[in-house]
Amino acid sequence: MSKPKVLYIPTPSHTKRAFRDADYQRMCDIFDVTANPQDKNPTTDQVAAQIKGFDALVTGWGVPPLTSKVFESADLLRIIAHSAGSVKGFLSQEVANGYLIPRRIVVFSANHAIAYNVAEYTVGMLITASRRIFDQSEHIHNTGGWKHPEFNGNGQFLQGSVVGIVSASKVGREVIRLLKPFDAHILVYDPYLSDWDAGRLGVEKVELDDLFARADTVTVHAPNTPETQGMIGARQLKRLREGALFVNCSRGAVLNHDALYTEAASGRIRVVLDVTTPEPLPPDSPFRKLPNVTLTPHVSGAGYYGYHRIGSSTLQALEEFFSGRPVTEAVPFDRYATLA
Repeated sequence: MSKPKVLYIPTPSHTKRAFRDADYQRMCDIFDVTANPQDKNPTTDQVAAQIKGFDALVTGWGVPPLTSKVFESADLLRIIAHSAGSVKGFLSQEVANGYLIPRRIVVFSANHAIAYNVAEYTVGMLITASRRIFDQSEHIHNTGGWKHPEFNGNGQFLQGSVVGIVSASKVGREVIRLLKPFDAHILVYDPYLSDWDAGRLGVEKVELDDLFARADTVTVHAPNTPETQGMIGARQLKRLREGALFVNCSRGAVLNHDALYTEAASGRIRVVLDVTTPEPLPPDSPFRKLPNVTLTPHVSGAGYYGYHRIGSSTLQALEEFFSGRPVTEAVPFDRYATLA
């Protein structure tokens, strides 16, 4: 019996980043893999010229748009395994409706793998920022003093706190999982979260304004879609209690930065931003001057653990599909508009 033919178009540098050697070797052993030897991504035309006769296509970061031209040539294609995050950058709704859904081509995304890293960063910031560890360290380094004069060392930290999570996305759910040992009461705003799922996750489903009013900490994990752009503004941010912590690791576009600056500049809340609009922040951005705002350069998704899960989950998807099992993390194209 011949092996399924896999066209693997990610670059060698992508492979090194996302696959453990053993996982990549196993993929090459159990499938007939044609790999991209160049350290640059192929063009749409190049993919279209090569795709004929292949059962599977593996994509990665920097993949070109897969247009109708590609699918007109993809006579045997049955699965696309994306060894990266969102598929919306290269697969349009029109392509989904015209080719993927009618032909029942399965599309897998490894975005859950990246969620592990973002969740770890989030919980780390919930601990360090609530305890003002950065402020205390900078005070010791820069002033010659010892204890920070504005922080007596006591307060409501992560354990036993009320944590508000905006969106029960894959990242949001990983944050919920990691918070279990901290005895936190978790509030979730997500209009697509069912009452049954909320109960299964052990969280309280609430409206957005209620979440901001009740939480000690709010962390945002919503996708950037037309529905979510600017959904967090002055009305929500004003509801944050004195000393509350606000963390955004999703996309800058989900919140109104002018409104956030107004609240942050008052000094009554603390803020952690791994994502901003624009990104990077310009050198003269007023956010750079606020001591109660921690800024990081969109690094929450980085880390060996999550990156290597990209490769192992991509391999798992191919093995599941070609053994006749349902593909874990298959992309639900019937809900394209809500995808990150």
